[in-house]
Amino acid sequence: MNKKFFWNLVNCFFGIVVFLVGLLNLLRGNDFGFGIFLFLLSFIYFPPTNRFLNTFLKKRFDFSIHYIIKIILGIFIIWVTLAVGAIAEGYYPEIW
Repeated sequence: MNKKFFWNLVNCFFGIVVFLVGLLNLLRGNDFGFGIFLFLLSFIYFPPTNRFLNTFLKKRFDFSIHYIIKIILGIFIIWVTLAVGAIAEGYYPEIW
């Protein structure tokens, strides 16, 4: 298996998870803004939008999103989701 394919698969999986958690917060959670934030942040992890975002940032600000930033951001997303999200506040008792 190619390394790039594997990491694209991992990024897509994490992007889908963050997308769904954002959608859960939008539809049933108590924090609409947090749901929108997670919903939009999930697009960083999908390869097509990541390429578009990196080229835009590189042209505009001479900056691109490094994979270490994505890992740190992913850890932060998991931490915040488990601390203040709709799942943590008991809106989905059937999940736990």
